[in-house]
Amino acid sequence: MNLALWIGAALLAVVALAGGAIKTFTPQTKLAASPGGAWTGDVSAAFVKVLGVLEILAAVGLILPGVVGVAPVLVPVTALCWVLLMIGAMVTHGRRGELRFAMLNLIYLALAAFIAWGRFGPWPFTG
Repeated sequence: MNLALWIGAALLAVVALAGGAIKTFTPQTKLAASPGGAWTGDVSAAFVKVLGVLEILAAVGLILPGVVGVAPVLVPVTALCWVLLMIGAMVTHGRRGELRFAMLNLIYLALAAFIAWGRFGPWPFTG
């Protein structure tokens, strides 16, 4: 199960890093024209950039604390924060009628919930 939690965290970290990099470094007009990115045209460019930076930090928080053994509790805390982020993403896409993207966010939410449950519960890094 420990291996499954590591694989889940790695997959989610890749998703977070990719999404964060795109939001941080792609111009807002280009994002708004991309599939699933129309919502970015309804918010400020600064909001999109901040969200991107937070996603990059989430990628780091899902992996680095567990690898180096410093504050490993940050892994499940980051996973819980990702759950909250995905709830917001699901609501946003749902309101826009983008159910395909809302379902994708639900998958990411489930993976983050699995990581949080496993690392807070039966398979923590310590003990």
